[in-house]
Amino acid sequence: MKEPDPVRSIWKKDGRYKLEAYQFLFDSLDQAVRLAGRDKAEGNERHVTGQELLAGMREHALNLFGPLAAQVWRSWGVHETLDWGKIVFLLVEAKLLNRQEEDTIEDFRDGFDFDTAFVDGYRPVLPPELGARPQPDDEA
Repeated sequence: MKEPDPVRSIWKKDGRYKLEAYQFLFDSLDQAVRLAGRDKAEGNERHVTGQELLAGMREHALNLFGPLAAQVWRSWGVHETLDWGKIVFLLVEAKLLNRQEEDTIEDFRDGFDFDTAFVDGYRPVLPPELGARPQPDDEA
């Protein structure tokens, strides 16, 4: 008999967030570790804070969804950065993520405004093969 997927079990039991939100969080961890400068570290030295995880998630979301990232997150039930903290601590309770003694859910409160981060700050980047030219404020 197949072992139940622990993330799927949490998702079904909790019900506030779509399963995609959980997967996105796990997919964002490497980005967060890299941004925090800990990609060469091992074990507990790779640990990122709530704010560092949010930074990695923000960058990953911009790369994947561009200015639609806020809308995608909202469709998953994630309406503020504190929701990411709630997901993290559900995963911590299930022993699927580790936490340090000083980590709290409050680390995720008021991390950033979705519309400001994803819509207002969005700058499209075209690949060079499409004839992308530097914008006037890109030039030194």
